[in-house]
Amino acid sequence: MSYVGKNIKRIRSVRKLSQADFAKLFNLARPSVGAYEEGRSEPKIQTLLDIAQKFGLSVDILLTKELTVNDLYKLDMVNEKFDQVHGGATTSRQIIKTNAIGFVRSANFLEYIVNYQNRDFLNALPPIDLPLSFKGEVRAFEMYGPEMDYSHSGIHHGDILLCRKETVTPENPLKNGKVYVVVTKDQVIVRRLKDADAKKMSMISDDPNYNEIEVMIDDDLLEIWKVKGVYSTYLNPPKLLGEKVMRLEKAIKGITERLAKLETD
Repeated sequence: MSYVGKNIKRIRSVRKLSQADFAKLFNLARPSVGAYEEGRSEPKIQTLLDIAQKFGLSVDILLTKELTVNDLYKLDMVNEKFDQVHGGATTSRQIIKTNAIGFVRSANFLEYIVNYQNRDFLNALPPIDLPLSFKGEVRAFEMYGPEMDYSHSGIHHGDILLCRKETVTPENPLKNGKVYVVVTKDQVIVRRLKDADAKKMSMISDDPNYNEIEVMIDDDLLEIWKVKGVYSTYLNPPKLLGEKVMRLEKAIKGITERLAKLETD
């Protein structure tokens, strides 16, 4: 079941856009928007991509999750066309950053790969302000996919990864067990490092259902970022494993005491 129609209607409602306004943003006919919302038809792939990019969503989320008002209020949806629809500024938005961190959304990963050295592009990344406890070149990436989430713990789809750029040297090697964001010419990968040598990195997911992958350290590798912190809106359920271990230890202690008593009687 696709939720795209419901999500388009909710986006319009939150941003106070009429069907005509929404259609104008994406060069659509107004009746087409109504047909999407009523489930009589679905947008073309390019339209889905345009909607997802404009509102900072992934196509997967747009299709498979019914978005709430709170979900949408968390997104930065201000852009030039939005201002034009509402009669605001007609020139490009100027992003002014102080100590803000450039944020790379999952919907813009391919664009980032192409422009990762383009200073104008990097300066125009949406800025976010999060507390820092480390120095160096910093960037934030949006987690895409469920492979680092296992049993409702770990890094969730949509979490913000606060990262420091790594320059790998013999004095500063990659550390096994740490989570890295690896940017190649083809994709952005978030995994935990299993081991590495001069030729490749072996990386694993926290969810054991996903296979280990190898990233070759060659001309295709563009950047490596070490994940230093995670901002998440998920509230994980309490971990019961520690409590179960404590109960088991207590039970074993009780049995041991009873056995010792029997031996002395």
